[in-house]
Amino acid sequence: FLDLRAQYSTLRDEIRAAMDEVLASQQFILGSQGEALEQELAAYCDAKHAVGLANGTDALTFALAASGVGPGDEVIVPAFSFVATGTAVVRLGARPVFADIEPKTFNLAPEQITVRRTPQTKAVMPVHLYGLPAEMNSIGEIASRHGIAVVEDNAQAIGARYHGVRTGSFGVATGISFYPTKNLGAYGDGGMLVTNSAEIASRVRRLRDHGQESKYVSAEPGWNSRLDELQAAILRVKLRRLDEWTLARQAHARRYDELLRGLPGLMTPSAPPHCEHVYHLYTVRIEGGGAGPARRDRVKDRLGAEGIASAVYYPAPLPSQPLFASHGHRKGEFPISERASQEVLSLPIFPELRTEQIERVAEALATAVREG
Repeated sequence: FLDLRAQYSTLRDEIRAAMDEVLASQQFILGSQGEALEQELAAYCDAKHAVGLANGTDALTFALAASGVGPGDEVIVPAFSFVATGTAVVRLGARPVFADIEPKTFNLAPEQITVRRTPQTKAVMPVHLYGLPAEMNSIGEIASRHGIAVVEDNAQAIGARYHGVRTGSFGVATGISFYPTKNLGAYGDGGMLVTNSAEIASRVRRLRDHGQESKYVSAEPGWNSRLDELQAAILRVKLRRLDEWTLARQAHARRYDELLRGLPGLMTPSAPPHCEHVYHLYTVRIEGGGAGPARRDRVKDRLGAEGIASAVYYPAPLPSQPLFASHGHRKGEFPISERASQEVLSLPIFPELRTEQIERVAEALATAVREG
């Protein structure tokens, strides 16, 4: 499904040299590598500031906290996403208010903001799921009209563009993940907050280091959430290759599209013309599953029998997670998200994927879908 060894083999010498530089300096926390990465990543995201953090979930939490979200507030989030989108809200004592998605893009449906908004709504957090930008113009316009902050969950879409502008620069703050499987992945956990606000960046720098304004002087409760120098050095090497890798992912996606076009019962990813998809995941829909995921799961099992890995992102909408049972959501309340969880299947996609591998996956998938 993902071959990280293939990527490392092309970068081994550069990665080891970067790590050796850190080891020689013996500076491991909040040093020059992290500062350089922050500057380089902010520029890459068309933003003014970036702050390195321990992981992507912290980046989302800090983005919300720095936007004023706290106990008793509500944050609108898509019902179809990884659980961190919801837990980032819960960690602050706020309440995630789930909203349904668009059926073709799997991203937050903008009109749902109006439907789900209450006087307690403080922010909305669209997710650029699978690497495809959400409809940020519509989301931003609705949020602005109601005085709601926009915080982007850009964990899966670094480098994607919306109307020519990179994701990560539309909201008041953005969370990015460097989990090893991401398009820009570290060799451990890591994250980054991106913002155009000097005030937010300054506060997050305090929050990540125990709320300290200066050494041993803490102005507010904070966290211990700092991106270490080894990960920063590794990510700097990889950032230089990110555009090249994105082009490879996009080429692989086009080949999948060609091979799978017109296959009955299968929907391939759909990107509007004003959106540039970076294909963190190439996710298809196995349609016609009826009331459950049985047909999708049969297809997945048949691929596995052929030695082809695939994955389900995600097998259940967030409102059905035990974590949110107290919210009292009913089955059928988020029909598009529920159907997506029964039909989505992600195929192998990574820059080093070979043409013959793509063709083998597509052939096996076509056979499995026809057999039902």
